[in-house]
Amino acid sequence: MRIAYVSLHWPRTRDSGVGKKIQAQVAAWNGMGHAARLFMHTAEHEPQSDLIEGDTFFYAASGKIKTEFNRIQAMRRMISAIRAFRPDVIYLRYSIYVYPAHRLMDIAPVVEEINTNDLTQHEGLGGVYSLYNRLTRGIFLRRVRGLVTVSRELAVSSAFAPYRKPTRVIANGCALDDFPQLPAPSNKTPHLVFIGNPGYLWHGVDKLIDLACRFSDIHIDIIGYDKLPEFEPLPDNLTLHGYLSKQDYQQVLAKGDVAISSLALHRVQLEEASPLKSRECLAFGLPLVVAYADTDLEDTGCDFLLKIPNKEDNIQTHAQAIRDFAYQMRGRRADRAFLKKHIDTGQKEATRLSFFEEILEKSS
Repeated sequence: MRIAYVSLHWPRTRDSGVGKKIQAQVAAWNGMGHAARLFMHTAEHEPQSDLIEGDTFFYAASGKIKTEFNRIQAMRRMISAIRAFRPDVIYLRYSIYVYPAHRLMDIAPVVEEINTNDLTQHEGLGGVYSLYNRLTRGIFLRRVRGLVTVSRELAVSSAFAPYRKPTRVIANGCALDDFPQLPAPSNKTPHLVFIGNPGYLWHGVDKLIDLACRFSDIHIDIIGYDKLPEFEPLPDNLTLHGYLSKQDYQQVLAKGDVAISSLALHRVQLEEASPLKSRECLAFGLPLVVAYADTDLEDTGCDFLLKIPNKEDNIQTHAQAIRDFAYQMRGRRADRAFLKKHIDTGQKEATRLSFFEEILEKSS
């Protein structure tokens, strides 16, 4: 198959979780004998060397009206390039609609990847943005030939189920071979590591501060945040590392005993997930604390995963369990063979390609 992977609006960088996922997907498809290429529509980004490999269509951000005009022109250039590529199938990562992206449907069958409930997520980005998404999301969802969701919860969600599209659940994974397992440190005081980005309430960074305040005999490292003024003064056993490159945050992870994933998905009405950063932490070998049903790991009985309730008071009720887990995991790493079976990209991408073939058969 000739596969066009389409990413809209955002620069996909080599160090970002999404960028790594897209790179791994395209590489896996090409490695399995297909001809896959990324087409990326994004605002101008410097340095361009930060971006993952693909055909990139930049637009200049210069005032709302001018930016929208530039965005449309970049979209038109992208569509022409995709048409010239002559794909058998187009794989579209869900994004808010930009004119004339609907013309993708005239080139080849489109399969759309759903990573979150956009209706709840976009509510936090402002009323106008949310309204525009609600009014335009059906342009894609009515015409795509199939959906790939990263959780069973999203597959049956009222946000997508009414469109009655063939759907395959494929949780986020990672290419384990790209992540060497880090040796376990010899910490007397366990280090717990969190990776995130500011502005996402469902990360639950406020809960990490609560956890640090409750126990002085643990240390929490937060990557991606360089300040939290609303919580100052911060406890002495909590360190903010700011944004770090993969090489730099790998050094922080190497000193970690346990990683912590999102603690507040309840704030966006989600119960199930497979966050990309959690996959990276597991791939590096860190045991993991989650507050949701992990699509791949739920009910597998793996002892390097601690699940706490997905509730606002989960730190109040389970802080002691997190502390105890951190102490128990000192000197240990996640089972590599188990992870290869459950979260590695190879098996997931074979499943995705099989779904593409099913869609093409139905479309012929």
